[in-house]
Amino acid sequence: MASNTKDPVLVVLQLSGGNDGLNTVIPYSNPLYPDNRPKVGISPEQVIPINDSVGFHAAMGPLKKLYDEGKVAVIQGIGYPKPSRSHFRSMDIWHTCEPEKVGTEGWLGRTLRDLDPKKENVLTGVNFGRGLPRALAAPGVPVASVGNLDSYGVLTGIEEEDQRIMALDTFARTYSPMLGKGPVLSYFAQTGLDALKGADILTTATANYASTVKYGDDTVAQYMKNIVQTHLANLGTRVLYTTAPYNSFDTHAGELANHSRLWTQTSKAILDFYTDLKEHDAADNVVLLVFSEFGRRVHDNGSGTDHGSGGVAFVVGDAVKGGLYAEYPSLEAGKLLEGDLHFNNDFRGLYATLLERWMGMDSKPIVGGTFEQLDFL
Repeated sequence: MASNTKDPVLVVLQLSGGNDGLNTVIPYSNPLYPDNRPKVGISPEQVIPINDSVGFHAAMGPLKKLYDEGKVAVIQGIGYPKPSRSHFRSMDIWHTCEPEKVGTEGWLGRTLRDLDPKKENVLTGVNFGRGLPRALAAPGVPVASVGNLDSYGVLTGIEEEDQRIMALDTFARTYSPMLGKGPVLSYFAQTGLDALKGADILTTATANYASTVKYGDDTVAQYMKNIVQTHLANLGTRVLYTTAPYNSFDTHAGELANHSRLWTQTSKAILDFYTDLKEHDAADNVVLLVFSEFGRRVHDNGSGTDHGSGGVAFVVGDAVKGGLYAEYPSLEAGKLLEGDLHFNNDFRGLYATLLERWMGMDSKPIVGGTFEQLDFL
């Protein structure tokens, strides 16, 4: 639970496509690692050591800086029972906490409903990216989804202000009569009106923002900057979410170059995000979760790696007790799951830790039961 007087805020960065955990936090001293990665293995000289056993990918220097400051918890061997190698199914499981069936509500959608049961703030949850992640979706829970904060709004293509105001008024009057006309029409009407209201408020988020931090020009960097801008605008937002471009971490081929580029961008974006918050004295009530839907196969395919399990996640923030958490899965052939790393740490325990110890909430109805929590908070 947050120890300050500000409301705790959770930021989530989803690494879409299945990040290769084995080449992210690398067991560089284990002889089974180069045996299984003859083509896409990282040599010990290129690893940034965490200890004598594991280290970060060479592109992750900015994240290692935060780790050395005690701001990063590395969650090893994370996953769930009976893992799926399907992007869509595995991400659906992470989003809904429903490994045995197709879920109907996102875990953060349920979180937002508990945080704002009367729906008093349409910006309690904000997503940056195209579409709404299932993690944030729940019936009756408003969430703003923003493609570009600098140009976000409704009917922004209309240059004449008077014409735009008239169009927006027509837009609002179109939706309002639908309220109370049945569940489907009411849902669409409320969604439309919430979008209008949220867009109107969010247009103010960048107005007074100034920073010495120079973000990269990649998508993750820009969305992390947008998240900081929204947080600094004091709009009452409690959950902010963004996703790396669609399946960008799906490194079936050309992994050495692609994975290095991805982590160069992502690691810098995370450090810039944190530095920006610190510059504005706004980091003390923010925690960042970084996750992916699964890891990759232990043995490479000659140019890259295929879908696997047993991945790695990160939690970043001033409130975090940095370090390594849970055990690194075994690389021994007899202890693999059909060529994959066995998970030894259920992701729902990670969620429960964030919900209980950071957000101050009862996690059981959100994650679907009681799961072992970690001590990084």
